[in-house]
Amino acid sequence: MLVSKIIHKLMMKEMTIKELAELYGVSDRTIQLKIKKLGYEWDSKKSIYNYVGESPEPSDIDFSTLFGKNNASMGEINKSKSEIASTSASETKSKGKAESASASNVEMDSIDMLLAGKKTHSKRVYRGFYFDEDILNIIDRVPKNYKSELVNESLRKIFKDKGLLE
Repeated sequence: MLVSKIIHKLMMKEMTIKELAELYGVSDRTIQLKIKKLGYEWDSKKSIYNYVGESPEPSDIDFSTLFGKNNASMGEINKSKSEIASTSASETKSKGKAESASASNVEMDSIDMLLAGKKTHSKRVYRGFYFDEDILNIIDRVPKNYKSELVNESLRKIFKDKGLLE
């Protein structure tokens, strides 16, 4: 989406900063900083963005290009989610067919749901860990706001299989 369209939608209250942040998988503050870096300033009295930067105004720039490789546009995120979900579903189906004749009615497990974009919340405690490159490549394919859920659900599944969790 072009910067001009986003600025217009924000001013017309068709979209909020929070919705935009969720769309690009970043924080509200990041969106505000990106808009400010582009040269726009919010006038709270008039509820409009004024361009105060140098000419020319960057209205024809694709907003998604303001984010690094890890923060793809929503279209790319949805595409990768659906590719991951279909790959996971087809792998699950092929495993299920080998194990059971009733594999035509395959249900997604919690990891598949996270890879497909469904999110669950719980209380969290931050811990730092080192990851091997191959594992990190898989985690990095998932949008920023789903990474912790993916790691938690993956570990939960393994711990349940080992009998360490109920």
